Amino acid sequence: MIIDKAYKIAEIDERVYGSFIEHLGRAVYGGLYEPGHPEADEQGFRKDVIDLVQQLNVPIVRYPGGNMVSAYNWEDGIGPKEDRPKRLELAWRVIETNEVGTNEFVDWAKKAGSEVMMAINLGTRGIDAARNIIEYTNHPSGTYWSDLRVKHGYKEPHKIKTWCLGNEMDGPWQVGQKTAYEYGRLASEAGKAMRLVDPDIELVSCGSSNTDMPTFPDWEAETLTHTYDVVDYISLHQYFGNRDDDSQNFIANGMELERFISTVTSVADYIKAKKRSKKTLMLSFDEWNVWYHSNDADKEIEPWTVAPPQLEDHYNFEDALLVGSILITFLKHADRVKMACMAQLVNVIAPIMTENMGAAWKQTIYYPYMHASVYGRGVSLKAIVDSPKFDTKDYTDVEYLDTAVVYNEEEEELTVFALNRHIEDDLHVTINVSGFEDYEIKEHIVLEHDDLKAVNTATHESVTPHRNGNAVLQDGFIEAKLSKASWHVVRLRASKTTN
Repeated sequence: MIIDKAYKIAEIDERVYGSFIEHLGRAVYGGLYEPGHPEADEQGFRKDVIDLVQQLNVPIVRYPGGNMVSAYNWEDGIGPKEDRPKRLELAWRVIETNEVGTNEFVDWAKKAGSEVMMAINLGTRGIDAARNIIEYTNHPSGTYWSDLRVKHGYKEPHKIKTWCLGNEMDGPWQVGQKTAYEYGRLASEAGKAMRLVDPDIELVSCGSSNTDMPTFPDWEAETLTHTYDVVDYISLHQYFGNRDDDSQNFIANGMELERFISTVTSVADYIKAKKRSKKTLMLSFDEWNVWYHSNDADKEIEPWTVAPPQLEDHYNFEDALLVGSILITFLKHADRVKMACMAQLVNVIAPIMTENMGAAWKQTIYYPYMHASVYGRGVSLKAIVDSPKFDTKDYTDVEYLDTAVVYNEEEEELTVFALNRHIEDDLHVTINVSGFEDYEIKEHIVLEHDDLKAVNTATHESVTPHRNGNAVLQDGFIEAKLSKASWHVVRLRASKTTN
């Protein structure tokens, strides 16, 4: 590897380390919110969960969905809790109690140190509901909806900046599925009305639900024809699984992510050219993760219950490696991927798990997510890499060394994220950092395990990072041995000399 300060990709938007909370399973009820729990605060929010979220340093959280939002009446979640209706929630076929709604979630986000990315319902609703909710959340006072917020105990507006115009509207599983034309027109008009209420907001247009959709990427081309002038971002969603138990192929899935990002970027730039626009559209990868472990268990869930354990994947070590690769890919595309949301944050395909009235604990995927979020702030640098390559069932010419580099000039820190994709052999790496004079290695964090299928539980964390990495810096070169199938964070800092 060669690393140089001049090889800048872009400033990293910290919101690339965002997450997602949907009213699904035990994400909210039993996850964030559990009145009566020994760690519950005065609002019923679990302080042990908040502490784990704060350690992740999550800058933004998407809410309240997800599929759930496409039939959600936001008005059900405001006002006195005793007056809120219980509803049939159609996306996941459960009972929604509406104990937690918009105001409560904004309160929780503040406690967790996060901003809110709010999604609106463009499945069963439209322009009126869109303009009303933003009046309720963002307008100071003096109107029906803003005064209602004041009456509900929130004198100051929430000033929610980022808004998703619906969710996965191309999906046949979605309540209120739309054609590309139908969605494009509705999203454009809803977004226009919302901007009239608050011109300072950011808007995200729905992209394809995943790369396997038969309409991808025509969906992007058609919808952006209508929404391009109104929105700031287009969304991408992608989940990965290892159903064939082919670990080498699974760990190479970052290649699919590369293709996805490149394709959507190309389509967005085509629409830019077609419209003779000066604006460059950015990408919001607002749903991503590994998701497949819980599929069979979810088929057994009794419908119309409250907060059943849904989508509770128990992640193993190889899942953590792929999560690291996904984050590396986002950093390598920091010029266009400005927001991303790991789906989800607690209990539902999540880095954090809880036991009802019990402990909160960290899944394997928690650690690469935390490392990237905490240490990956600054400018993304393009590393020049010469790595051996391999082929898998789905991919060709995959580099064994997957890496991203972050330079924080203000803190005089350089961080190298590195993944050895080889599941059998170690990888010896030489890194030229001669342009960073007087820098020294601060620490070398390693996440490794002999068993790719190793998992963490509430009582035992078998997959945890250590700080005993072997990286050595001498004469401007770092030498390091990356053990087979392992995640690494090599942190350098300018040495401080005193006279």
